[in-house]
Amino acid sequence: MRKIKLFLFLLVPVFVSGQRAIVITSLPANTPEGDAIYLAGSVNDWNPGSAGWTFSPWNSQHVLSVPESAANTFQGKITRGSWATVEGNAAGGFLPNRNFNFTGTDTLYIQVLSWEGSAPPPTDLPPNVVVMDDDFFMPELDRNRRIRLFLPSNYDTTDDHYPVLYMHDGQNLFSAQESFAGEWEVDEAMLNFESEGYNGAIIVAIDNGGAERINEYTPWANPQYGGGDGAEYAAFIVNTLKPHIDIEYRTKPEREFTGIMGSSLGGLISHYTGMEYQEVFSKIGVFSPSFWFNSNIYTHSAAQGKQAPAKYFFLAGGQESANLISQVNQMVTVMSDAGFTNEELRFDIHPNGQHSEWFWADEFPVAFEWLFMQGDLNSTTNDATETLRIYPNPTDAMVYIHFPEGMKTEDVSIFDATGRNTHLRLDDGSINMGELSPGFYLLHIATQDGYYIQKIVKR
Repeated sequence: MRKIKLFLFLLVPVFVSGQRAIVITSLPANTPEGDAIYLAGSVNDWNPGSAGWTFSPWNSQHVLSVPESAANTFQGKITRGSWATVEGNAAGGFLPNRNFNFTGTDTLYIQVLSWEGSAPPPTDLPPNVVVMDDDFFMPELDRNRRIRLFLPSNYDTTDDHYPVLYMHDGQNLFSAQESFAGEWEVDEAMLNFESEGYNGAIIVAIDNGGAERINEYTPWANPQYGGGDGAEYAAFIVNTLKPHIDIEYRTKPEREFTGIMGSSLGGLISHYTGMEYQEVFSKIGVFSPSFWFNSNIYTHSAAQGKQAPAKYFFLAGGQESANLISQVNQMVTVMSDAGFTNEELRFDIHPNGQHSEWFWADEFPVAFEWLFMQGDLNSTTNDATETLRIYPNPTDAMVYIHFPEGMKTEDVSIFDATGRNTHLRLDDGSINMGELSPGFYLLHIATQDGYYIQKIVKR
């Protein structure tokens, strides 16, 4: 008789009094057998595959015990481990964030109506937004990622070259239908700037890696949340993605016209990348940054110091975490001590701002205008490169470089379209490209006064 009682006990979920739980009463019929079910939300930095937020199967239902540390109310969505497998509405389309509210109850019952992967492509994108690659390889991380671009409206009707802004969490930038936490409305903002006479910019949207998001957006690990692949992710942007973009699209590749921007952990990795690669980026947008993740971000910024003029736009809301404003203030102090001027550092605080896409969408136009459209960087790079001559271009073999008097070079390298160094060296003012295959290459020249990149055509 005792064995029978134990068997019946295991057939029903038992919750300790006061313990909060979410119960999924039904999943879509097309849910792959054996797939784990997760909660992604504001309580775990929207990680779609966090092991600590996995539902446990029980009979035909799934149960998640909510940690005591979680807020009593929070937003979230159900996933199967990535944003490509996030839940959708009854028609398989976009489902807004759920509001989980445990006020007055310890158990919430929900249904997952569909998986958004079965939904048709988003219809709220302008023709300016194009898919560069659905499966772009990231050799630094040995994985693939969708990359999309916003191209200026006049891109196909002119020969103009454009500034470039690299952004993270690409799923949230252009489309409310596919975003996992709301849309930044970047395309609307850029089209509005164009309507006011701005010639435009290229926005490079890098999708986050779902379960890999925390790893990729954090340069150092956190004892509780792990992570730590941020250096490789930053290297991917600089050494693989940017060279490809500069070859395939009409960019202004110099640092004076190149920026990087993100929010939360995306703000953390934007700040790290901007400081680590000051020869590449000069415009950095740091929205609601997760500086709390690891204090090494402060020592890293101090150690890097100011190596070249740059503009940093910091943003924080009064309704975010209690320590966010003080953490950003601490970083601004570090940056100021490192030599950045008041004109290069801007910190906007909005009392009603929340850790949310709507807040970042509101502030994106302000940040972009200040970073890209107001004032010029006090850089010596342009002066240094006015008399720097590279010829012939295109070339069949030899490339000759004439350096202005007094210019001291630190490195001269040629990279192919995938970002690989060809290891060709400068020899008495010339480089022999005769053994290289025909195509586009990037010549990188680093000097004590700045950084110069020139596209070379090998016939």
